[in-house]
Amino acid sequence: MASYATCSEVGPLCPVESTTYGYYPSFGGNIFFTAFFALLGLCQAGLGVYYRTWTFLIALLVGTLMEMAGYIGRVLMHDNPWSGPAFKLQIVCLVLAPTFVAAGVYLTLKHIILSLGPEHSILKPRLFTWIFIGCDIGSLLLQAAGGGVAAAAGKNDVKMLDAGDNIIIAGIAFQVATMVVCAFFAIVFFWRVFKSGDGFSGEKNLDTGVSPIVPKWMPFIVGAEIFAYVTVLIRCIYRLPEMAGGWGNPLMQKENEFLVLDGMMIALACLAFTLFHPGIFLPSLRFAPKNRT
Repeated sequence: MASYATCSEVGPLCPVESTTYGYYPSFGGNIFFTAFFALLGLCQAGLGVYYRTWTFLIALLVGTLMEMAGYIGRVLMHDNPWSGPAFKLQIVCLVLAPTFVAAGVYLTLKHIILSLGPEHSILKPRLFTWIFIGCDIGSLLLQAAGGGVAAAAGKNDVKMLDAGDNIIIAGIAFQVATMVVCAFFAIVFFWRVFKSGDGFSGEKNLDTGVSPIVPKWMPFIVGAEIFAYVTVLIRCIYRLPEMAGGWGNPLMQKENEFLVLDGMMIALACLAFTLFHPGIFLPSLRFAPKNRT
């Protein structure tokens, strides 16, 4: 039986249809995402250093570079779908990378709350990072463990593959649940801000009596935050049935759906945080002793 343990390249006894994905990954599509995430990573590095948003920089830079590495793996699989190292590289990186982008979403929300008025939030701003990034780390560890088990199993050890698959699903489900709970607190916060009548005027600086950010710009970062949240959530929801069907299931073998609902969603989230970088709009996110919260 054809498996990653017995096959090293496509041939009569090792047809491409027997691989996990059942196809030659698109060269053009995967090269595009490789280059796009590389560019976004460079932009995030430059913006992060310029605005000194070190924590946000780490989250987005790791996220974009892992996405880039994952798509490099898929490019290598275009030439050889039976490449075990390329399969392991792309499965681990593309499963884990969105967790770092989600961490950027939580961090940005914390500083939006600081700017618009912490008194409107059920949770104290610092708890958004402690609780939700903490849950993100838990999700990351689960998905990393599942990805490691699946990558080690190849395709010949069905029980080990299923175990890795189930662990990954648990990690992604936990991530979806975390994002839904975060959305609840965010909706309550924005509703209270709206009801207060302050709109996007923001919290007043005690020394100057003015908002730390020009109010007309706040809708841009709030819009980018919501957009990034929705796209990351779409990707996570897509991954649940894609992984739940087992390795090599019909949904997993549809590359167009994967490129749109996984790759494109994370690319759009990272693009939103690049065009509307939180460091530009949220001074409290920039590193400085007086801005620590």
